[in-house]
Amino acid sequence: MELIDTHAHIDMLEGYPEFYIAQAAENNVSKIIIPAIDAEGYPSIVELAEEFKNVYFELGLFPSEVEKWDDEYPVMIKELSRHPKCVGIGEIGLDYYWDKSFIDKQKEVFIEQIKLANELELPITVHDREAHEDVLSILDEYNKGSQVVFHCFSGNKTFMEKVVSRGHYLAIGGIVTFKKADELKEVAINVPLDRLMLETDCPYLAPVPYRGKENQPSYIVHVAKEIAKLRNMKVEEIAEITTKNAERVFKI
Repeated sequence: MELIDTHAHIDMLEGYPEFYIAQAAENNVSKIIIPAIDAEGYPSIVELAEEFKNVYFELGLFPSEVEKWDDEYPVMIKELSRHPKCVGIGEIGLDYYWDKSFIDKQKEVFIEQIKLANELELPITVHDREAHEDVLSILDEYNKGSQVVFHCFSGNKTFMEKVVSRGHYLAIGGIVTFKKADELKEVAINVPLDRLMLETDCPYLAPVPYRGKENQPSYIVHVAKEIAKLRNMKVEEIAEITTKNAERVFKI
């Protein structure tokens, strides 16, 4: 069995990355993708990808950090995107949960980064928190060919159907194991398997039985097991399908 953690902030984990990467390998996690938050973090994620053969990275600017966007950002991203282990632009998008005072700036920077992903012919990892319709409408208007992955999917079945009808993917993480996550469980049951990926979003959102603790890539097996149980499938089947999806989209 082989699993891919398509969204893991291993650069934010307490302790040594070597430990978590080794733990992941022992639990059949063959590849890990680190998303970027801002340029200050680019050197550390590039370094991790260079040090460990099974680690890859994405470049971008997180919605809460968009005030940092300037003319240098696209220059940096273009330059670093030449790295053989850069596999996408992310995580980028809209977040209306924490602060709605700069929504226009979020949209502006999201659009700029979508255009950048198109130019660089890289997939997009989307952060979408309480901004479903705006995210989708912007992608509809501005995305011209990049594959799109909705990371830590938080919409309901109806929104999932809108997402996959456009050919986009969604990644499900530890929340699906939570007892009261009824909407996400319904999504996990109904999403077309060729649109599904797995993630941890570590160090956040650890699955049951580690809920409330620091998350790590090795825990992704619990996400796979929960989805397999919900769909009455073998965990090996979920692993194989989601791994192939990730390999195809991120070309890893």
